Amino acid sequence: MSDLRDTRLEKAKALKGLGQGPYGLNFRPTYSSSVLQKKYSDLPNGEEKNEEVSIAGRITSRRVMGKLAFFTLADETGTIQLFLEKATLNQNENNENSKNNFENITSLVDSGDWIGVSGILRRTDRGELSIKVFQWSMLSKSLQPLPDKWHGLADVEKRYRQRYLDLIVNPQSKKTFRTRALLVSSIRRWLDEKDFLEIETPVLQSEAGGADARPFITHHNTLDMPLYLRIATELHLKRLVVGGFQRVYELGRIFRNEGISTRHNPEFTSVEIYEAFSDYFDMMELTEKLLSSVCEKICGSTTINYQEQEINLKPPWRRATMHQLVQEFTGIDFKLFGDKVNDARAAMIQEGLQAPDKADSVGKLLNEAFEQVVEPELVQPTFVMDYPIEISPLARKHRTKKGLVERFELFIVGRETANAFSELIDPIDQKERLLLQQAKKEAGDLEAHSLDEDFINALEVGMPPTGGLGIGIDRFVMLLTDSPSIRDVIAFPLLRPESNLKQTGK
Repeated sequence: MSDLRDTRLEKAKALKGLGQGPYGLNFRPTYSSSVLQKKYSDLPNGEEKNEEVSIAGRITSRRVMGKLAFFTLADETGTIQLFLEKATLNQNENNENSKNNFENITSLVDSGDWIGVSGILRRTDRGELSIKVFQWSMLSKSLQPLPDKWHGLADVEKRYRQRYLDLIVNPQSKKTFRTRALLVSSIRRWLDEKDFLEIETPVLQSEAGGADARPFITHHNTLDMPLYLRIATELHLKRLVVGGFQRVYELGRIFRNEGISTRHNPEFTSVEIYEAFSDYFDMMELTEKLLSSVCEKICGSTTINYQEQEINLKPPWRRATMHQLVQEFTGIDFKLFGDKVNDARAAMIQEGLQAPDKADSVGKLLNEAFEQVVEPELVQPTFVMDYPIEISPLARKHRTKKGLVERFELFIVGRETANAFSELIDPIDQKERLLLQQAKKEAGDLEAHSLDEDFINALEVGMPPTGGLGIGIDRFVMLLTDSPSIRDVIAFPLLRPESNLKQTGK
């Protein structure tokens, strides 16, 4: 690597001496490679089009054969071949030793270099659309060679750590992030067209609330106060509803100081949506319409393939309560236990399930059974409804079912993709629940909610009946791009420093 870099540095010096960069200021391409491929798709083999074009991109491969050379140039949209002919390049120069001649481009331009060229279109005898180059300019000299195009980046960790290399050699990665960008803009457009208003809320907060999660802590020097990176946008968006906005949302980054897995990254993206005068049934309909519409726009269909499984996102989706699903998969009817924790625990153990001590209520044991047995089996879109009140401190009590709340989570391919409530708008009930959460936090539960007195004050001013919904953008992108890991859809995921890896040997 060192020898190759030294060689390229010498070429950079030579280019500088010729007045050819090695780092250009600008270039004005008239076309992209994909537009040229489409525009001249009917150009016959062996013929030229007498129209001068210019294009810029990175050289990804090169073949020099005496007085001819063929380079492949890649831009953001695709690739096109460059046809380099000694007679043509040198004929167009007043001096055969000029900076633009054939000898210089073939000896000083390497794979990885950015160049700009101008010339005319030519279809080779073998049918390859090419630019017959008249002029070329060095735009940026690459001092490091690209990974081997046949083997790519075999080291998966390196794909995430050096994403720029991954994007250069792996067209699928570039397609994934292009899809992600289109998906995000499609969600925003869909919501905007339905008269939802996106309003930004603070990333730095004095109280981190809206989810069961451990926050990242920082410090403001001037105010001499601790601050938290937000773990949700929920409580501030609800304040906006109190203030009179009937339909609001925010799509942005969330930060949670938690573990890393194929479905978790400490920094991720969500969209939270709130609609006044609605409940969790309305949120189910909104979720179905939004996600199926975006899927059809991005993928051309509501039926997609994910990891060799066919997923159908066409509404309506299955709706079932957590009690129904647990009974369906385990045979245990948790409604029979009332508040008898020991009976519920014994039933779980009898069925071979784990019943951890931290699950100290029937509702928590129900959720444990669901997570262990049911969740992985929910492949097709399924709304899981009516959660225990113990694990849902911000959701409204169920209108008919004691001990439950009006909450659903959407599961697809065994992963939670969305979470929604009929929002709790009773300030007295909300404060009582947050005080219980605060006590857990003080007892050492770092993921428990803290008491946000200003939020309680906002509820006391008066919040209308509201439906709230949160959707995990990264997981939805994973689904639509057939990506097995969340790190495949986050351009720059958080990774352990390489120095730590070397020290631990992991």
